[in-house]
Amino acid sequence: MAETFINPEQIEGLLVGGRNPDRKRVEEVLAQAREMKGLNPEAAATLLGLEDGDLWQEVFKLAREIKLEIYGRRIVLFAPVYVANYCDNDCLYCGFRVSNDQIERRALTPEELSDEVLALEQAGHKRLLMVYGEHADYGLDYLARTIEAAYAVKTPDGRGEIRRINVNAAPMTVEQYRVLKEVGIGTYQVFQETYHPGQYAKLHPAQTRKSDYAWRLYALHRGQEAGLDDIAIGALFGLHDWRFEVMGLLFHALDLEKHFNVGPHTISFPRLEPALNTPFASKSPYRVADEDFKKAVAVIRLMVPYTGMILTCREKPKLRRELMNLGISQIDGGSRIGVGGYRQSEQKRIPERQQFFLHDTRSLDEVVHDLVKIDFLPSFCTACYRSRRTGERFMEIAKEGHCKDLCGPNAMLTFKEFLIDYASPKTRRAGEKLLAREINGLDDKIRVQVLKKLAAIEGGERDLYF
Repeated sequence: MAETFINPEQIEGLLVGGRNPDRKRVEEVLAQAREMKGLNPEAAATLLGLEDGDLWQEVFKLAREIKLEIYGRRIVLFAPVYVANYCDNDCLYCGFRVSNDQIERRALTPEELSDEVLALEQAGHKRLLMVYGEHADYGLDYLARTIEAAYAVKTPDGRGEIRRINVNAAPMTVEQYRVLKEVGIGTYQVFQETYHPGQYAKLHPAQTRKSDYAWRLYALHRGQEAGLDDIAIGALFGLHDWRFEVMGLLFHALDLEKHFNVGPHTISFPRLEPALNTPFASKSPYRVADEDFKKAVAVIRLMVPYTGMILTCREKPKLRRELMNLGISQIDGGSRIGVGGYRQSEQKRIPERQQFFLHDTRSLDEVVHDLVKIDFLPSFCTACYRSRRTGERFMEIAKEGHCKDLCGPNAMLTFKEFLIDYASPKTRRAGEKLLAREINGLDDKIRVQVLKKLAAIEGGERDLYF
């Protein structure tokens, strides 16, 4: 295999060298992290090798402080839409793999997709993540058509709409990414699955394009070359040692910054979950315990403080609450991961033949109410994407610590929309109290502007932002 920015021997050497550091070294790393400029690989490896429980509490405390300093108490909400689950690959850990004959294969028709999107709009969603399998019959043209179709769906009252569509799909060429840019996609996600080349080869035995480690590793470099404003990296925790994967994410972020001066817009780190007729998913020796998962989240927040961090409904509600205090800035709510799952859930049926199993199946309203109860500000904001605060410009804002100055007020406006248009009475009462507290915490000048826009929303206007 050609040389890449991932060197397994280097990463393993760093992890060995960082084992059980003394207090002085840890304090040096934490002092570096407090500057909110990120961590180098040696510093990250030091934290990953930490064994002292008291020092871990200091890491957790600092991760919480940095998250609040850059992003404030807002939590961005989105929903995944599984558009097609046909796949040519045979990844050992995935319920959608081509050899799994117990999975029902489907690809949404335009009418079925419209029904799914409408169901999400009627719940209050404004942001989608559209998820596709990797199949020759459902390639670029299918992606472009379904994305355009999703953007076109509006609720009959005109208030429900999707304002931002992110995409999780197969790696593409530069030319193909340019087509998707014209369609108006938001962030493009490609997860490396595991950053360890040897383990990657074992888990992807079929000789398809996905078995090419380097092709996938540089997928988002090609996206940047094509002009995609925002790209997203991720690893599936549970395929290899979690510490190695955290280091892989860091090296990936650093290489993107080196070549394009723009790091990942978001980082995801879903944990491997059991899946129908998929033995590896249940028996992997690398499954990540809750306490180790908390450590991974905290270290990622310190090493790439400017980046959004996504936590999915794979996790139980209690753990999601804890992790939001350690750096998480985006979550999904009311999610269904079967193709056609949202309309099925309205009929009180959650698809059994899905890619994996979820631990948080609450409705969006229930998730929002829970966020309010623990004093987080729910956000459905998409303002940056319509104001050209993307790519390098967004990175500048985030790295200067100004995200919360713009995103906080915008979150309040979108949350007000949700409370009026979609919230249950209980959620609206709790949400209005939270909004009042958030408004009181604003500077006088911005408070006047926010109150003016909130009054306009009360009067029937929508999609106001700064």
